[in-house]
Amino acid sequence: MLFSYDKPGLIEAGCDEAGRGCLAGPVFAAAVILPLNFSSETLNDSKQLSEKLRYHLRDRILNEAVAWAVGICDQQEIDEINILNASILAMHKALRQLTQKPQHILVDGNRFKKYDDIPHTCFVKGDGRYLSIAAASILAKTYRDDYMLKIHSDYPEYGWNRNKGYPTEIHRKAISRHGITDHHRKTFRLMDDQLKLDLKME
Repeated sequence: MLFSYDKPGLIEAGCDEAGRGCLAGPVFAAAVILPLNFSSETLNDSKQLSEKLRYHLRDRILNEAVAWAVGICDQQEIDEINILNASILAMHKALRQLTQKPQHILVDGNRFKKYDDIPHTCFVKGDGRYLSIAAASILAKTYRDDYMLKIHSDYPEYGWNRNKGYPTEIHRKAISRHGITDHHRKTFRLMDDQLKLDLKME
């Protein structure tokens, strides 16, 4: 069972991101403020849930959250400021769009930059500890998946409908054979050295 809040009596927003380890596509982040009486037996870190359950929970979060928002940093921004800074910036973008200002921010992970004058607390694996962070992880993950499915039709050879831009063997082999697209992060290690050797031996 996840905790409803960290600081009783304060309006808390949970923040999380998705796509940090991908080779292609933006990083998405979400900020969510849940009602104090919100409870769920199934809400958890999005990586621990089935795709069907993630989308089911997304509908409930969108309907019941006090406020929610999604922020995006595209691959150009990631290449310019690095993935850590882009992930934090995407969270800031989400927080900026909230219709209610939080009094405390709960962040998944161990790095964050102060947003406005609002205090924050970082939690490693926070998406498995707090409902608001878990809700943010689901929104970030599902909205990013939707985006990768949309651009998959333009570049089907990379398998983004299945790998969502993560560094799978199929994705890396497609990069080797077809090159990179405008969606790829050019500062990332897009090819695996062992894969290069294997391809030369084919």
